Amino acid sequence: MYPGTPFDAPLSALLASLSSVGDALAIPLAATGTGAGTTAATSAPEAAVVLALVALPFLGAALTPFVYRLLGERTAYFAASVALACLALVAMLYGSEGLIEIPWIPALGVSLAFYVDGLSLLISFLASGVGVLILAYSGGYMHDEPGKTRYYATLLAFMGSMLGVALAADLVALFVFWELTSVSSFLLIGHYRETDSGRYAARKSLLITVAGGLFMLVAFLLLNTVSARALGEPTFLLIGAPDSLIANTDAVRTTLRETGLFVPVLALIGVGAAAKSAQVPLHIWLPNAMEAPTPVSAFLHSATMVKAGVYLVGRFRPLLVGEEWTLAFAVLGLLTMTVTAMLAVGATDIKELLAYSTASHLGLIIAGFAFASVLGAETGAFHILNHALFKAALFLVAGIVSHEAGTRVISELGGLRRDLPVTAAITAVAALSMAGLPPFNGFYSKELLFETTYEAAHAAGGLWWVFPVVAVFGSVFTFLYSIRFLWLFVGEKPDSLGEVHSPPLVMLVPPAVLALLVVAVSAVPQFFVDNLVGSVVASAVPGEAHGFEVYIPTELSPPVLMSVITIAAGIALSPVYDRLHDGVRYLSSVRSISPNWYYDAGIEVFQSIVSTGLVARAQNGLLRTYAVWVLAAVSALALGGYVAGGVSLPTFSGTSLSLPIIIVLGVAVVGAVAVAVAPSHIAGVLTLSILGFMVALFYLLASAPDLALTQLTVETLVLVVFLLVLDRLPTFYGKISTVRAARDAVLAGVVGITVFTTVLVSTAATPEEPIYTFFVERAPLPDGGGGGNVVNVILVDFRAFDTMGEISVVAMAALSVMTLIAMRERGETQ
Repeated sequence: MYPGTPFDAPLSALLASLSSVGDALAIPLAATGTGAGTTAATSAPEAAVVLALVALPFLGAALTPFVYRLLGERTAYFAASVALACLALVAMLYGSEGLIEIPWIPALGVSLAFYVDGLSLLISFLASGVGVLILAYSGGYMHDEPGKTRYYATLLAFMGSMLGVALAADLVALFVFWELTSVSSFLLIGHYRETDSGRYAARKSLLITVAGGLFMLVAFLLLNTVSARALGEPTFLLIGAPDSLIANTDAVRTTLRETGLFVPVLALIGVGAAAKSAQVPLHIWLPNAMEAPTPVSAFLHSATMVKAGVYLVGRFRPLLVGEEWTLAFAVLGLLTMTVTAMLAVGATDIKELLAYSTASHLGLIIAGFAFASVLGAETGAFHILNHALFKAALFLVAGIVSHEAGTRVISELGGLRRDLPVTAAITAVAALSMAGLPPFNGFYSKELLFETTYEAAHAAGGLWWVFPVVAVFGSVFTFLYSIRFLWLFVGEKPDSLGEVHSPPLVMLVPPAVLALLVVAVSAVPQFFVDNLVGSVVASAVPGEAHGFEVYIPTELSPPVLMSVITIAAGIALSPVYDRLHDGVRYLSSVRSISPNWYYDAGIEVFQSIVSTGLVARAQNGLLRTYAVWVLAAVSALALGGYVAGGVSLPTFSGTSLSLPIIIVLGVAVVGAVAVAVAPSHIAGVLTLSILGFMVALFYLLASAPDLALTQLTVETLVLVVFLLVLDRLPTFYGKISTVRAARDAVLAGVVGITVFTTVLVSTAATPEEPIYTFFVERAPLPDGGGGGNVVNVILVDFRAFDTMGEISVVAMAALSVMTLIAMRERGETQ
C-alpha cells in the first residue's frame, strides 16, 4: 500500500486477516509465464490482495446504510474511498500473473478461482479507477436525489461483481459474478422506480442480460461435459492451471468438433456476450437504460458492465478462435458498429446518442477480437482502454449539461462553450477521440481495425472485402455523431435555452481527469501499449510476441486511405446531418425492422397469455388453490428427481413390528380415514389430533422419548390453536364438487406416495456402525462437548447452529404474536 494514504490502516488489517484465512485454507498459487510486450517481470499474485479486492466493495456496500446515517450526503466520498482502495489493490497486482484457487464445491470440481493477467488487470483498473471518479462525481450530481443509500450500496456491489467477473477463472464463479452484475444493474437502472419508464428500462435490461447469461451457462455446462472426454475428468477451470480448458486448447477444441458441439458452444457464448455488450439485435436495452442517473450510465455503460461481454470474447478467444469464430464475431461486431452508429445519428437525446455510440464502439472491439491475427487482438485490447476513457468523460459531460441546462434534448442545446468553457474543452478532447481523428487515442485503435479488416480481406479475398467497406461506412456515421455532440458547445445558443450555471467542482474534476488521461494516451500511446495493452494482447493470443507499435502514419497505406475516406465523407455529409437524422428516425419507426417492436409485442403476448392466465388460476385468493400448486410442484420435483437419478426402492425382507406398535399404527390409519370423511371442522380437528397422538406413542414405543415429548407438545398446542379459531370458521365445510374432490384425492395420494418413497429412500442405507455411537463416545470428551446428557450435547454442541436457528424462529414468532396483540385494537388502517 502507498504510505501516507488514509487507507493504510484498514487495508493492512484487511490484508492481514485475509492472509491468515488464505493460510488456513492452504490456498494454492500457480504462476504463469511472462507475456511478451510487458516491461515488468511477472510474479505470482498475493492471495490476500486478490481476495481483499473482490471482497472490499461488497463489504463497503453492506456498511453503506450505517455510514449514511453518520455522513449523509458525504457517503459518496466514503464509497469513492472504497473504490480508491480497490484501485490501490489492483495497482499492487500489476506485474503479477497467476491463479488463486479456493475449493468451493469439491465434489463437483467447482472452486472459487481467480486469475490475474493483463486482461483481468485492465478491466479491474477500469472498474475501480473509473469507479473512484464516478462515485466522487455522484456527490454533486445526486444531491437532493432520492434513495442515495440504495444507490451507493448497489453501485459498490456492482463494482465488486464486475471485479469478480474480471478475475474469475472458474466457469461457475464467472457465471455467479456475471449474473450479480445483471441484478445490481437492474437496481441501478431502475433507481427512479416511481416512473414507468424507469421500471420498463430496468425490466428490459434484466430480461435480456439474464437470458443471455443463461445461454452462456449452457455453454459452460457443455464445456464441462466435453472436458471429461478431452482431459480425462470434468473441470470448470477456464484458465491458469495445467488442467484448465485454455491450457488444453487443442484437446478441448478437437473434442468439441468430434462431438458436434463446437458451433453450439460458440453460438451460446456469443449470445451471452451480445446480450451483455448490447450487440445487434440485443442492443435495444441499452438506450432505455439511460433512464438511470447519469453517473450510473457513465459507469455501467462505458467502462464496466458493457465491457463484460467483450471481456468474455477476449477471454474465450484462445479456446475457440477459428473460421467459425471469425465469421460469427466479425459479422456481429461490424454489423453492430454500423447499425448503432446510424441509430446514434437519429438520436434526439444526448444520452441516447451516447448509448448507441457505446454499442457501436463495443461492436468495434468485438470485431477486433474476431479476427484470428494478432493485429485483431491488438485492436480489441487497445480500444477497450480508449473507449472507456473518452466515453466515461462524455457521459459525465452529458450529466453536467443535463444538470445545469435542465434538458438533454439535442435540438434544444447549443452554444454551451460560453457558459461551460471547461466542460467544452473536455468535450472537444473526448468527442474528437470518439470520432477517430488524429492525433487522439481513438484514432489509433480505429486505424488498427482498418488494418485488421484490410489484411483479412487481402488474404481471403472474395466476400471478405465487405469487412473493410463496412468498417469505413460505420466509421463515417461515428464521425458524424461525434461532431454533432461537439456542436452542442460550438454552435449557436438557442433563444429558448435559459441561463446555464457552472457545475460544482466535484462534478467537473472527474471528467477533467478522464480527458487528461485521453490526452496522455494520445500523446504517448506507446507507453500505454508497452505497459498495459501488450499484456492484454498476450491474454488473447497466448504464446505470441505482443510488442506492437502505434504512431501517426507518415506514408499512404490502405488503412490510412480508409481513414482519409472516413474523415472526408464525414465532413461532406455534415451539412445534411439533419436529413440523415430524419431518415434514420423514419427507418427506426418501421415496425417490421425494429427489434424494439418485436420485444414489446413478445412481452405483451407473453403477459396476456401466460402471466394473466396463470395468475388467475394460481393466485385466486383460495388457500386450497395455493396448497394444490405447492404440493403438486414439490411432489413432481421429488418424484422426477428420483426417476432422473435412477433411485431404486429397497427390497423388503419382512417386518418385525411388535403388537403394541401394530395397534398404534392401526389406530393412526383409522384416524387418518376419519379426517378424510369428517363432516365438520370440529370432527376433523379432533380426529386429526388422534393421528398426531398415535405418532407420539409410536415414537415412545420406538425408544425415542424426546421425539415423543416434542410431538405430544406440538400436537397439544396445535389442537388448542385450532379450537380457539373454530368460532371464526363456518361450522360445516360446505359442498365440494365431485371434480374438485377427485382432484384433491389424487393429489393427496401423490403426496402420500412422495412421502412414502422419500422415507424409504432416505432410510435405505444400513451403515455398519450406527451414528449414535459417535455421539455417545464423543459427548463426554472435553473436545466433543464435555456433557453427560447426550441429547443436550447434540443440541448445544453438535447441532448448535440448528438450535440457534430454531431459537431464532421461535423468538421471531413470539415477537410477531406480541406485536399482533399490541395492535389488536388499532384497526387495519392504523
